[in-house]
Amino acid sequence: MQTNFLSQQFNAGSLAENSTACPANATICDGTSCVLPEDNFNQTLSVVLSTVLTIMLALVMFSMGCNVEIKNFLGHVKRPWGIFVGFLCQFGIMPLTAFLLSLAFDVLPIQAVVVMIMGCCPGGSASNIIAYWVDGDMDLSISMTTCSTLIAMGMMPLCLFIYTKMWTDADAIVLPYNSIGLSLVALVVPVSVGIFVNHKWPSKAKIILKVGSIVGAVLIVVTAVVGGILYKGSWVITPKLWIIGTIFPAAGYTLGFFLARLAGLSWNRCRTVSLETGMQNTQLCSTIVQLSFTSEQLELMFTFPLIYSIFQLLFAILILGGYRLYRRRHVKTKTDVEKTVQKEDSKSGDKINGGFVSDEMK
Repeated sequence: MQTNFLSQQFNAGSLAENSTACPANATICDGTSCVLPEDNFNQTLSVVLSTVLTIMLALVMFSMGCNVEIKNFLGHVKRPWGIFVGFLCQFGIMPLTAFLLSLAFDVLPIQAVVVMIMGCCPGGSASNIIAYWVDGDMDLSISMTTCSTLIAMGMMPLCLFIYTKMWTDADAIVLPYNSIGLSLVALVVPVSVGIFVNHKWPSKAKIILKVGSIVGAVLIVVTAVVGGILYKGSWVITPKLWIIGTIFPAAGYTLGFFLARLAGLSWNRCRTVSLETGMQNTQLCSTIVQLSFTSEQLELMFTFPLIYSIFQLLFAILILGGYRLYRRRHVKTKTDVEKTVQKEDSKSGDKINGGFVSDEMK
């Protein structure tokens, strides 16, 4: 571990000087940020939970695929207007927003770079789960996530070259193409199986979808909690990154929604594009950061991907809660429509019979 290696370079005196700001066993501590060494328990917990979460995610994406119809999915591929709008949001709005936030808050160059990396990452799988709960277009959601992950292999280095050259050499950023490829495989394979199940056994697919959507919601919360446990030693960090980590996902959701509406997409597709824009693949960002920077540099921005993931989840929950509240008050469900029809039928029957009710109706 890089943090363990760096701890050998820090003597006891330097740690004691910052003991008021950081724990006594912090390997990196300068009063504004600190990193604790990862103990054996955390290492074991990380391996076990990452394995379990990976399997659960595959099962959840399989269930999400059970809500995708081949005809509609191919329709988005053949007429990719929605995918194109999502592409503009993902690799147009997000990198530009990251660039402007970095300039506005005048963060350190190395911190600006990690903000840019987050802005250039493709969409995360969590967006598909939230899109289901807000009645989004699941066919568009799955196709957008797949395409953004695939296109990221070319667009990420291009965007990073354009935006980060004022802060660092683009060649210094290591892009883990194997991780991107694994993310793509982990998305495409279970979703494809789910689409096949929906095509062959639609009734069973609905049951799988209901179970998977609940498991997916739990998985998102568990992932956030696990991240907080595994990186508990890096919570003391410059306030500017906390502010950027709060504003950035909110800006992604908002700008994605308005651009989709401006492009003439329907309301459910606007919600889908919004979620696909704001919810980034934070795990990929963390991998890039750890591969590209030294321990001394990591102390300045080690937890930004985790900060972003927490606030993108909080805002997604707010969006979900707001939509559900709106739907309950303004949108009639199928049951409500049936009840209304029954009432109208009973009223018309009363008028015909002069208000009398036969014994058969009692």
